[in-house]
Amino acid sequence: MTDFGRVLTAMVTPFQTDGRVNYEVAEALADHLAAHGTDTLVVCGTTGESPTLSWDEEYELFRVVQRAVAGKAKVIAGTGSNSTQEAIAATQKADKLGLDGTLQVVPYYNKPPQAGLYRHFQAVAAASSDLPLMLYNIPGRTGQNLLPETIARLAEIPNIVAVKEASGNLDQVSQIRRLTPAEFTIYSGDDSLTLPMLAVGAKGVVSVASHLVGDRLQQMIQAFEQGQPQLAAKIHIALFPLFKALFITTNPIPVKAALRLQGWQVGATRLPLIDEDSGYDRTLQAAMSELGLIEAP
Repeated sequence: MTDFGRVLTAMVTPFQTDGRVNYEVAEALADHLAAHGTDTLVVCGTTGESPTLSWDEEYELFRVVQRAVAGKAKVIAGTGSNSTQEAIAATQKADKLGLDGTLQVVPYYNKPPQAGLYRHFQAVAAASSDLPLMLYNIPGRTGQNLLPETIARLAEIPNIVAVKEASGNLDQVSQIRRLTPAEFTIYSGDDSLTLPMLAVGAKGVVSVASHLVGDRLQQMIQAFEQGQPQLAAKIHIALFPLFKALFITTNPIPVKAALRLQGWQVGATRLPLIDEDSGYDRTLQAAMSELGLIEAP
């Protein structure tokens, strides 16, 4: 059984001032995250600005992060695409690095029907049958919802082991849990829905907030697992303003701003994302200072 743990961090990609990937900071950040509550790092996903990374940059990030956290955390490679052949090629190349898994987003823009989605993921899984695969359902970005019935069919494929569910629909999470075997793992794709999703059968979260509060997310999930729902709810409520502040505008703009407030040289986002302040810095500062993550302004 594949175990990616409870807290998976969807890691940002640091950039230098000239826009090049800052691999040195990526290595340091990965090591820091592994020491502060992260069980698995998800590299080159949405939060890692994968749409604007070249494949060469992505493979180098996989290598750098793998080296940084060897023996301390697992690494999942974001190798999904809306081209099945491209996803297969990227996944096979990542597989050769000996990573721990792959994240496969629902194909975006071309909006395949459910049968096409099934065949897409089936083909990627078959091309790297020893590499565990996590489905990634995020209809708000892809334009298509991966339905519970399709996820249940995909869960029958041995190396499709988990789903990052970011539809925001708790009924859908319940239906996925009802239709899939117990060993098929459900992860929340939204920090603010982690605790509610635990209540209907999820194991943990693929998190953005864990860049800042990974240890506290671990405490919340473990409290729930240990039959302390009131403590879990107390932690959730304390973290809730931060969860919302990190999505006040398009991810990963706020989390990169938050890391910069802590002194991390992660750089700006790449176009077409833009870091022009529209008030989110003040919201972030308030949420972070309340949690003791930065000094009060």
